[in-house]
Parts: sequence; C-alpha cells; structure tokens
Amino acid sequence: MEEEPQEEFFYCKGAATQVLKLGSFDCRPKNESKTSSKVLFLIIPGNPGIVCYYKLFMQILYKILIPKYPIWAISHAGHCVPPEGMEMMEDIELADVFGLNGQIEHKLAFLRKKVPKDTKLVLIGHSIGCHMILEMMKQEPELQVLKAILLFPTIERMAESPQGKVLTPILRNLRFLVYVPIYFLSFLPGSIKASMVRWALQSLQPLDEATVSASLNLFSVDCAANAMYMGSQEMVQVVQRDDSTIKQFLDKLIFYYGSNDHWCPVAYYEDMKKSFPGGTILLCQKGIRHAFVLDANVEIAQLVIEWLKTDLTNL
Repeated sequence: MEEEPQEEFFYCKGAATQVLKLGSFDCRPKNESKTSSKVLFLIIPGNPGIVCYYKLFMQILYKILIPKYPIWAISHAGHCVPPEGMEMMEDIELADVFGLNGQIEHKLAFLRKKVPKDTKLVLIGHSIGCHMILEMMKQEPELQVLKAILLFPTIERMAESPQGKVLTPILRNLRFLVYVPIYFLSFLPGSIKASMVRWALQSLQPLDEATVSASLNLFSVDCAANAMYMGSQEMVQVVQRDDSTIKQFLDKLIFYYGSNDHWCPVAYYEDMKKSFPGGTILLCQKGIRHAFVLDANVEIAQLVIEWLKTDLTNL
C-alpha cells in the first residue's frame, strides 16, 4: 500500500492552488536530526498542470528514495477544481496569473511563502514545467537548487514541433469553441464523467484511479480554459532556447528527451548535445511517451533516483 500524500488547497498570487505533499513537512529527511540538510523535491507539472496526474509518480519516487526526503507537487494556478466553498480566484486585483509568465511568478511566490530559504531544492519539471524551472533559476539565482531534472523538456520552438503545428491554430484562435461542449459536459454526474475518462484511456492497463480523478478537472470550464489559455501563450513565447541560462546552470541540469516525442523531436535533443557537449543531456531508450505519468511512472522514478545518487550521497 503506497503512502497517501497530504492534499492542500490555498490561494497563491490570488489563484486557487493545489499541492500534494509526501514526507516530513519541515523539509528534512524522515526520522533525521535537526542538523540534517533541508532538502525538498518539488515537481512542476506540464500542461494541464493537474497535480493528481503526478500522484503515483510521487508515491513511487518516495518509496524508493533513501533517505526519505519530502516530495511536493504544485499545480498550476487555476488548473485544479477547488474544494466546495473556495472560489477559483480571491476577490483581489490580479496580474495575469493564468498566463505563462504569471505561472512562473506563481511558483516563485509559492517558494517564498512556503519553503525556507536555506532549503536545497531538487526541481523536477515535466514538459512546460521545464521552461518554468529555467525561468525560475534565471529570475532568482539565489535559489538553493541542488539539481533540476527536466523531463521531456518543451523549452524551444514549441509551435514548430509536430504537435505544435496541429494545436497552435486551435489554442490561438479556436479554443473558445471548445468551451461550449465542456460547459454542457460539466453538468453530467461524476460517475458518467469517470466512465467517459475510463473509455478514453482504455488502452492504459492497468488504469490508475488517480489519473481518472485528475482528468475530471478537465470537465470544468474554468480549468480547461486556464490550461488552454496558458497553452496559447506557450506557442508564442517558447521559441528560442535560453542558452545563457542553460550555460550558467549547466552543472545543475539534467535533460531527458523522448525518442518519439511530438513536442520536442529528436532534432531538438541533437541540437542541445551539439551546443552543450559537456551537459547531462540524455535521450530515452525505453520508448516512454511524453505524458509519462500515464504509464511509465516506475521507469522515470528509477531514473531520477539513479541520476541523483551522487548528489544525495554527498549531502
């Protein structure tokens, strides 16, 4: 039986935010003394930024992690349905927190508010979460980043990628048409929505129930609209790779590209290898899909632990 993460909802930058937490909440390893190093694993999701998609990954990672450092995952602002009685936004004037740059500031605000400054961070980004991590490290270089693991990183030329060419016109110009069917589907009973999700994901066997519950957020017009709005900005803003930031923090970065990834093709990996021959830039040899949380949580968790073995031993 896997340990269940603690779930928290609160406002960050005025927007509803969900965090899942496993392990000691003072950022020290479980059962260790007060003199132990404070280390926090923090997962920054892709889009949609629904943390329950990462629940099984967190649980497996925590199970095989020694010592038991805490693992947290933070949602993107407005991508998860808040609990009853909590609105999607606080009644205050907001900057564009649901846009791509606003989501980056949202993560930095979370760290300032919830994580002690002397905490060493292991940042795990997935997809657009990798772009966010590079921006976070650029904007706040004083962050105590032990390692940043960038999984299937969408950090350049998103609109030019095979998937980007298909979705850019939809996200930029037609996304409002998608809101109408989502609005009507939102009135269906939860059991029917869950059945629809199971049917859509029937190729995944076994299908993790956390994936089903995470997908139910997409029946919310607010959540779907926020995810698509952020996606529309990704296509425009994530164009040129930030080589200066990568060069500055290269020894702290691990890049893991997919061998059949329609968001970041192998050509992007090859360009990275040429530009940064001394970096840890890896190409998947296991056939893992971009959305690894659907069926490759064990494989990715094992890789993460292997990559971090030396850094954690030296603490």
